[in-house]
Amino acid sequence: MGYLKFDRNNMSNLEVSLSKEILRTNRRGAYHASSIVGCNTRKYHGLLVVPSPFMDGHGNVLLSSFDETVIQHGAEFNLAVHKYKDGTVAPNGHKYIREFDIDIIPKTLYRVGGVVLSKEIIFSRGTNRVLIRYTLLDAHSPTILRFRPILAFRNVKELTTENDAINWDYQTVENGISMCLYEGYPELYMQFSTPVEWHHAPIWYKDFFYEKEQERGHACVEDLPTPGYFECNIRKGESVIFVAGDEPTDPTELHDIFEKNIQVRIPRNSFTNCLINSADQFYLKKGEGQCYLLSGYPWFGVKARDQFMNLTACTFGIGKPDRFDEIFETAWPALVHFMGTGEGDDTIRGIQHPDTLLWVITSMQDYSKWRSLDETREKYGAYLKTIINYLTDGHHPTMKKMENGLLYVIPKDGMPVTWMDGKIYGVSVVDRQGYIVEINALWYNALCFYQELAGEKDEALSHLIEKVAESFVRVFVNEHNYLFDYVCEGRSQDWNVRPNMIFAAGLPYSPLSRDLQRSVLDIVTKELLTPKGLRTLSPKSPYYRGYCNGTLHEREYASNQGAVWPWLMYPYLSAYLKLFKLSGVSFVERVLISFEDELTLHGIGTLSEMYDATPPFVGRGGISYAGSIAAILRIQNRLNDFYQENEAIETYYSKQ
Repeated sequence: MGYLKFDRNNMSNLEVSLSKEILRTNRRGAYHASSIVGCNTRKYHGLLVVPSPFMDGHGNVLLSSFDETVIQHGAEFNLAVHKYKDGTVAPNGHKYIREFDIDIIPKTLYRVGGVVLSKEIIFSRGTNRVLIRYTLLDAHSPTILRFRPILAFRNVKELTTENDAINWDYQTVENGISMCLYEGYPELYMQFSTPVEWHHAPIWYKDFFYEKEQERGHACVEDLPTPGYFECNIRKGESVIFVAGDEPTDPTELHDIFEKNIQVRIPRNSFTNCLINSADQFYLKKGEGQCYLLSGYPWFGVKARDQFMNLTACTFGIGKPDRFDEIFETAWPALVHFMGTGEGDDTIRGIQHPDTLLWVITSMQDYSKWRSLDETREKYGAYLKTIINYLTDGHHPTMKKMENGLLYVIPKDGMPVTWMDGKIYGVSVVDRQGYIVEINALWYNALCFYQELAGEKDEALSHLIEKVAESFVRVFVNEHNYLFDYVCEGRSQDWNVRPNMIFAAGLPYSPLSRDLQRSVLDIVTKELLTPKGLRTLSPKSPYYRGYCNGTLHEREYASNQGAVWPWLMYPYLSAYLKLFKLSGVSFVERVLISFEDELTLHGIGTLSEMYDATPPFVGRGGISYAGSIAAILRIQNRLNDFYQENEAIETYYSKQ
């Protein structure tokens, strides 16, 4: 059985199969996503979802689904699956599925009487084009395939209802048609590798139901238009390829295009390959030299903090180091513009947040581990100096360097400015301001790395580093030997046990003594550690919420008051390995196993944004999150370093 393979029992049980989602991207902002049975459970799902920079910048669902029907002797067997508002599931195509395999590309095997049909979906890399190959593996009588496109032409954040503004007109193209339902949207081309008959019969299908949207407290019912259907004959052993895209395709090239796309795919036949495949899909290339790292799918854009936090893992960590420079050089002008004007960026969101520049420095530090200090100094040394000077001179609009050397954050209008950015009615769920623990841990680490990269001692810098270390301990360490999450002048400190203190132990440079690092690690382990990451709040707190479900406000609250975030595992396990060294390797290996199990539960082959803080730790939020993937990749790389170190030690002693 394949690494990511589901049998008939998994597929026919909708309670199981509708909870599992697949995602494919083209590295240009377009994607295909659905449940593993092809029944859309989110408004973000669709067979072809493309970016539309000329409209609102969000993705737009052009082709919602593509319903197949097998016809023999006049009997029709519909392979599609849809769920409706009244709870009805129709058609019931899941009953014909024998297996679903996604090791290379999504492949579904159907058996209808004497007919055995395979369906393979591939999202063309670099173009807004999805291809489906249907192969008739067995049949004992003449067979007809009918294909009904169900369109949408809407923003991923909206839903459609039946309307009179729709344009049902179509144009005939080679082996297919093209349509544009509403002004401002791109033309949708639907073509086949073989001649087909088009039957124009426009109709609206009513009351599609998206259960994931209901769970999230959003509108969850919509109407979708279908303009008609295609039909073609198919014989045993033959394959027919369908393509949908925003540009026409030469039908004679479809078989070659399909095969070439398969050849460049990363087989998802291992835990590591799944991580590499997922990380690769976050890469976004918009134009010549304009490269970014998305925060995740399906609703995330480019977030500055996430981009730099995950940059080395999603470039060097997957064998694509050139992307680091591409993404960094794309972002640098926006960073310079911010430092000069205080203004944010339309594409890279959150550039103005106080920790963003510190994560930029951390990405340079990570770069030096993959390359060398000399190369980092030559390529990024001037950039690093610019950021350090900007922060020490006190020009940041929401953060100042205080007399004690620490950074002090004063948010504007009470809006959240750290990664804990949940808000309800415009008010922060956790009002973090003042001296914020991870920001000052990052600040100390940044200053130490700046000194390391300089290669020579600077008395003023050394004095500042000492002052920051002393102030950090004095401000954040409490009587129980863990750290306040934030300390705001004129207000009481936050005594809640939160995960952000782990950065003071997990970063390469720590302002804490070894004993204090161990104390921080101990309380995080006892109160926050789960198999899926760290809780955002200790269960001992009266504000704790163990499940991240319910209404939008309930989920927003839980995301910062209990929910588990996998990305926090990297600083945690870094601290663990730093303190326990080789003796901690077996523990880290066991942690990774718990994440491997996750690959078949929610987003297939990838990791969710967050999880419930209470067993069974159900995946929540985005189905594929760059921070989660990057954290595990970085942990694997750290483990590899320890393996090599251990091998070197064993080799040394074997020669004595």
